[in-house]
Amino acid sequence: MLKLMYITNRPEIAQIAESAGVDRIFVDLEYIGKTERQGGMDTVQSKHTLSDIKRISDSIKTAELLVRINPMHEATKEYCSSKEEIDISIKNGASIIMLPFFKTQYEVEKFLSYVDGRVKTMLLVETPEAVKIINDIVKLKGIDYIHIGLNDLSLGYKKKFMFELLTDGTVEKLCNKFRESNIPYGFGGIAALHKGMIPAEMIIKEHYRLGSTCAILSRSFCNTDITNHFGIISSTFVNGIKEIRTLEMECEKHLSYFMDNKTNLDKVVRKIVK
Repeated sequence: MLKLMYITNRPEIAQIAESAGVDRIFVDLEYIGKTERQGGMDTVQSKHTLSDIKRISDSIKTAELLVRINPMHEATKEYCSSKEEIDISIKNGASIIMLPFFKTQYEVEKFLSYVDGRVKTMLLVETPEAVKIINDIVKLKGIDYIHIGLNDLSLGYKKKFMFELLTDGTVEKLCNKFRESNIPYGFGGIAALHKGMIPAEMIIKEHYRLGSTCAILSRSFCNTDITNHFGIISSTFVNGIKEIRTLEMECEKHLSYFMDNKTNLDKVVRKIVK
């Protein structure tokens, strides 16, 4: 089954998500450079803090706590250094630390040295520069997981639609490299079934075809900025994850239909782009 991840800094929502079967609660510290890259786009730009990590860590019991730090940087008057972010994240209870928006092998090496095996590591491949050096990156020791970020990577390649990366071979080539290197990997996010510009079930089937092990539950899966009723939030998580898991069981039984799904996905993406 896919490791499902959900972004929140609210302990009560983290507990609901965990109880419904979310595997990883995702605290998102990244803000450096993000507005400039994604300004005007309908993307999630969280305003989480280092203190949120402790609050979430204290509120969950079974789910892993994933923390996305900022891209590698030195300390300034506005923010602490990457090393300090990593040290505080670990101290406050992070299980996995994610490095976003890297472009060089040096950045990854510094990140891995700062973590120093204290917790699990995850790289977020979301720049064309990272893709170019991926053969060297996967040889580094200390990488536990890799995730492909479709939003920023599609911007980097000047695509009109982020899911073009699923149909032009970019994601598939990367997944093949990660699999050959025995590094668990995932990509993008998924909405609730029957929702999204591309139906979530088509994306989930691609996860299975490509051997992906994890996915982020997108904001549209359960937008807690719009829905404040905890009963509705809880039922949304319970029912939504149940539907995903049911589809996954079908995927495991019928692996042969993935190529048909890939052909249909290609057609839908081409139609949207056109």
